[in-house]
Amino acid sequence: MFISLWEFFYGHFFRYWMKWLLRQMTGKCELQRIFDAYVGAQRTKRIEHSLSHSKNKVLRAATVVEESEVDKCVDDIMREKSISAEKDSSFRGCMKACLLQISGYRQLYQDVENVRKKPYDADNLQHEKLLLQLWKLLMPTQKLQSRISKQWADIGFQGDDPKTDFRGMGILGLLNLVYFSENYTKEAHQILSRSNHPQFGYSYAIVGINLTEMAYGLLKSDALKSHLYNFVPGVPTLEHFHQFYCYLVYEFDKFWFEEKPESIMLFNVYREKFHEKIKGLLQDYNVSLTLKT
Repeated sequence: MFISLWEFFYGHFFRYWMKWLLRQMTGKCELQRIFDAYVGAQRTKRIEHSLSHSKNKVLRAATVVEESEVDKCVDDIMREKSISAEKDSSFRGCMKACLLQISGYRQLYQDVENVRKKPYDADNLQHEKLLLQLWKLLMPTQKLQSRISKQWADIGFQGDDPKTDFRGMGILGLLNLVYFSENYTKEAHQILSRSNHPQFGYSYAIVGINLTEMAYGLLKSDALKSHLYNFVPGVPTLEHFHQFYCYLVYEFDKFWFEEKPESIMLFNVYREKFHEKIKGLLQDYNVSLTLKT
């Protein structure tokens, strides 16, 4: 009860009067003061927090504005807060950049979710083409004898038909695997080779799909905001999600061999340990997790 009363007091009285006092002292609203004091992800996240907690419905609506309406939204905010473009020439550009990142993150999650919801369809020629492309990228010197084959185990699938392994993450898992193999082919070959280690080996494709689930969960929980707000100056896209996935694949392989697990049966234990490590890194306002080979 005490905490609830304090939160109510702070949220409705103390914060209001503090903002009013600071505006009288500086001649600037909270949004302007944030732009003066912060950069990068910390700036965007503070702007997002300020807008979402505002009593002004125009400001609150700014956190869910569509990309096409950002310019108009900035004009509305400047009008509501009586911000003069002549007196504060940088405000418009800074606010637009923040709103593009905020709306872009929301749209990215929706785009990723839409792809994840698409199941692998063996009757879809594009899906089949992607799967065969994955084989060619990872096993360029070995011909796949047939579509249904025990050879799929060579790149870490569980059964004779990989389509069953994509159930959890849909076509998103396959797109991630192909993206990494296509854009970081040398690293993909190295990791595939290491995954066949006689003592510390693991199923390359299955672990890759598991890391797709991890990347998706971090995006959904908003844990990727600091990373993406620092890494992408404008609107984050599916390409940036793929790049973060590549970071996870590369770093997980390093982590796995550094830990030297006693058995693959302990995979979930080490997977969670790695997950906690990544979540810890993402709490840093200055974080930018990119694959460094």
